[in-house]
Amino acid sequence: MAEHPINGLMETTMSNIKEMVDVNTIVGAPVTAPDGSIILPISKVSFGFGAAGSDFGDRAQKNPDSNANFGGGSGGGALIEPVAFLVMSQGQVRLMPVERNNSPVEELIERVPGMIEKVSDFFKKRSKKKSKKEEIVIAETVSAE
Repeated sequence: MAEHPINGLMETTMSNIKEMVDVNTIVGAPVTAPDGSIILPISKVSFGFGAAGSDFGDRAQKNPDSNANFGGGSGGGALIEPVAFLVMSQGQVRLMPVERNNSPVEELIERVPGMIEKVSDFFKKRSKKKSKKEEIVIAETVSAE
């Protein structure tokens, strides 16, 4: 039995979508600014497609292997939205959103790098204070002897 024509419609649609989907569509090509900063555009890509078909009349009465009684079509669409820029400059990486979303999850994700840096600085300062106290205790012990 021959392959149904709807399969051909679906395969054509899917192959065209595969051609459009590329990692460079989501993470764009790097751009080097005059100050040496590297900027990567980040986009959100959405795709949708559909295909439908119908057989008209009784295929068995005519030619069962013929597609003469088939009518169908397919279509698709794509939406590419810029969402952020990843900026690498002077040893730091920052994510600069294009549009501010009020989603709590997105705000938390944006704040995580800053929070990690603050916690790290806190422990560095604490360990410096602790080592200074230890030096004072050692110095006092040595001078007392």
